[in-house]
Amino acid sequence: MYESLTEKLANAFKKFRNKGKLSEKDVKEGMREIKLALLEADVNFKVVKGFINSVTERAVGSEVLESLVPAQQIVKIVNEELIALMGETQAKLEISSKPPTIVMMCGLQGSGKTTHSGKIAAMYKKQGKNPLLVACDIYRPAAIKQLQVVGEQIGVPVFEMGTESPVKIAKEAVKYATQKGYDMVFLDTAGRLHIDEVLMEELHKIKDEVNPTEILLVIDAMLGQDAVNVAESFNNLLDITGVVLTKMDGDTRGGAALSVRYVTGKPIKFVGTGEKLDMIEPFYPDRMASRILGMGDVLSLIEKAEQAYDEKQAAALEKKIRENTFTLSDYLDQFRQIKKMGNIENLIGMIPGIKPGAMKNAQIDEKALGRTEAIILSMTPREREKPDVINGSRKKRIAAGAGTTVEEVNKLLKQFEQMSKMMKQFSGAKGMKKLKRMKLPF
Repeated sequence: MYESLTEKLANAFKKFRNKGKLSEKDVKEGMREIKLALLEADVNFKVVKGFINSVTERAVGSEVLESLVPAQQIVKIVNEELIALMGETQAKLEISSKPPTIVMMCGLQGSGKTTHSGKIAAMYKKQGKNPLLVACDIYRPAAIKQLQVVGEQIGVPVFEMGTESPVKIAKEAVKYATQKGYDMVFLDTAGRLHIDEVLMEELHKIKDEVNPTEILLVIDAMLGQDAVNVAESFNNLLDITGVVLTKMDGDTRGGAALSVRYVTGKPIKFVGTGEKLDMIEPFYPDRMASRILGMGDVLSLIEKAEQAYDEKQAAALEKKIRENTFTLSDYLDQFRQIKKMGNIENLIGMIPGIKPGAMKNAQIDEKALGRTEAIILSMTPREREKPDVINGSRKKRIAAGAGTTVEEVNKLLKQFEQMSKMMKQFSGAKGMKKLKRMKLPF
């Protein structure tokens, strides 16, 4: 998302790096480039003005102009000001001391309210909560059905009362949740194509009736400048408690993330990073600033690895390596662990020093993981355990079963053979000690 902004900021910083000492004039020229980069990224002009003033004020001070490495000092200041702009610390969802926690999801039609109601509910279900989704959108065709499909996919029940009044639905849902022991209620309210009096009156009535713990505004990040106007309007009328930015993985200039907090004074709490129901992240201002400046995001990368990490599988894998009994079934398990972590290109972008878009020409084939899985699943249990038995006719059968070619099957078998040779080096106690010294996660 921030590929263009990151690139332009990097070019601005290069001008500082080319000089041993900086003058006030050098700083102001560099700030002009940073200003243009932010405006082109669709950051609100008021936000840009305030940001540039803050950075310039600090950058022309003695800590920069008298520094031995002024360019590094300016990057540090820009990083700190970006963090301050987006809210400094992570803003967590408030959990009510007296269950249920009521989360009212609102926003314009098409912003992703229904999907993200499910995403956040699924996130808290993984954390041990017992959520309930509530269908309060009675106007959009198939809105109730869409929420039911989402609920079924994540294993969260959906409360609905057909085309009954949304205010009554919300009230009855909270009563139902209290009786049945649900500790979180997510109200999927109706949206409109634009903000109007009827929409706001209904949302006000729901708010007054159920007194929600949180009012989250769902905004499509691809709206650019309009995202800020939408956020300002909803906040003025409803006094929202936080923002959920969706489509952050899209071809957007990303200005909304840098503007919403400044304009509304309300934090971004979550960001949607893809279409799948597990593709949502809590918003960390410091990590987002690091990504924007091309510094990577190691903490998010570690968290994704931890979520995908299976302790029992890791212990079983260690035993197999030690005993040199690694099979194609184990190979498949490792690929599935990688798939759990999400989009590979996004993961690579979190590595420090690798800027967004840097892997564009690396031809990362996301479908290759799916093909590998299909090929291995097309094998018999014996073939997975003893790949040596796979002859020409078996390869043809496996390729046909996986919907691929014999060449692809050969390629996979060769990759597995190479990995098996590497595993042999680590078999036995001495090999495992060597593996531990390498600090690999098994």
